[in-house]
Amino acid sequence: MPSALLLARRRLLVVWLKRLLPLAALSLLSLVVLWPEYATLHDPARVSYRISTGTDASSQGSMTKAHYRGIDDTGRPYTLTAEQAVQTDADTVVLTKPAGDMTMKGGSWVMVQSRAGLYHARVQNLDLKDHVTLYRDDGTSVRTSHALVDMKAGTAIGHEKVNADGPFGTLDAQGFSMTDRGTQLHFMGQSKLVLDGGS
Repeated sequence: MPSALLLARRRLLVVWLKRLLPLAALSLLSLVVLWPEYATLHDPARVSYRISTGTDASSQGSMTKAHYRGIDDTGRPYTLTAEQAVQTDADTVVLTKPAGDMTMKGGSWVMVQSRAGLYHARVQNLDLKDHVTLYRDDGTSVRTSHALVDMKAGTAIGHEKVNADGPFGTLDAQGFSMTDRGTQLHFMGQSKLVLDGGS
């Protein structure tokens, strides 16, 4: 028969194991959950995609449901998605229905999308055409036929006719520029502004 001292030691060991094993399991679970976030901090730009299932030559080098995440010059995140992406060379990707999303100062956001576009990876420029639309979370939208977006700097410019509407009313212009990640919108050329008569 074990002595009273040995029984007391075993009882103490069991009590400590009951406390330590759940803590160890919780620590391992936290590591599994938080590891992707930790890895993202050291590799902020990532690309995810699905390989096209087509077997013809035109489908080679193409991606469907492309998703790119990056960090701009000020450390704020941006994302770029497209229904299809085809890489034509080391720097250029042809996009179908691209959309870019940027976070502005104070947590507000701006999004730009179109039916077609080109992404230049080296300079992180998005060249959009065909029904280009820019949205801000304050209700402002800008529509044009062509725009060049610098995802890294958070700027955009277009020299084609522009139609904009928002809380202020409606505006027609000959071009536009966006600076400071959508905080500032400037309209160029001959313009027509109709102010909203509401409060």
